[in-house]
Amino acid sequence: MICSMTGYGKAEIKVANLNISVELRSLNSKQMDLSLRMPPMFRSSELDMRSLLSRRLERGKVDCVVSLSSDGISVGELPAINKSAFAFYATELHEIAAQRGESLTTDTLYSIVMRIPEVVRVQESAAASEEQTKALFEATEQAIEHFQSFRAQEGKALELMFTEKLDGIAALLAEVEQYERQRIVDIRQRIENSLLQLSEQTQNAIDKNRFEQEMIYYIEKLDITEEKVRLSNHISYFRRTMEQEGCGVGKKLGFIAQEMGREINTLGSKSNQSDMQIIVVKMKDLLEQIKEQVLNVL
Repeated sequence: MICSMTGYGKAEIKVANLNISVELRSLNSKQMDLSLRMPPMFRSSELDMRSLLSRRLERGKVDCVVSLSSDGISVGELPAINKSAFAFYATELHEIAAQRGESLTTDTLYSIVMRIPEVVRVQESAAASEEQTKALFEATEQAIEHFQSFRAQEGKALELMFTEKLDGIAALLAEVEQYERQRIVDIRQRIENSLLQLSEQTQNAIDKNRFEQEMIYYIEKLDITEEKVRLSNHISYFRRTMEQEGCGVGKKLGFIAQEMGREINTLGSKSNQSDMQIIVVKMKDLLEQIKEQVLNVL
């Protein structure tokens, strides 16, 4: 069973009065593109977190957000006010206003003081304890499990879609056969009719044996048996890859789809028959839908 690169997972573990939450999201990407946001207290664990996520999630544009909360309030989001700095600047502003014969309302004064950088500061977080660090990685492992389950569920939907499109291409390939023999007859008849339009002297000068040799050679160049066999094999290989190899085959499925496209294009260039060309266009439409979605496969 294949897996999607689109995923979501979240887990939360409580240590004492602190809740540690890990949330994972991902979209498709050609390689691993990890964005990790963590509170400063876990800064020393960042490299280990990146290593764990890259190893387990393999590929995709992944966003990981670690957040802290206590009693429903996010920790670290509320900065501290430097009270001594606040008092100092408030007094200074009052005195300046008084010297100029001006007055400041309380709202105006507070608004000015709170915009001074030294007044509002983010408190330095203490390094995480061993227990908190352990909880962080436990929450990450749980989030990864939920994330992988989501990917597998999305992969089932992709597999059903691929199977439907592959069945459609296989059915269209079977339709080609009813036009194939008649196509050769029509081509031969068209060439012979063209010869009949030549003058009688020119017709008599034609070497019948050489004409038959050239006709055989021309018809052989238009033969599509090999393309049909290869396309059928590619369809079977695509199915086997999904069923047997499972997750981590997105690039391989993309390469198989490219090979299917080559055979379908060759069928179209050799068709020389309107009904067959219509079938080829329908095949291309189904294959294009496969190629669009195969980009989402892990």
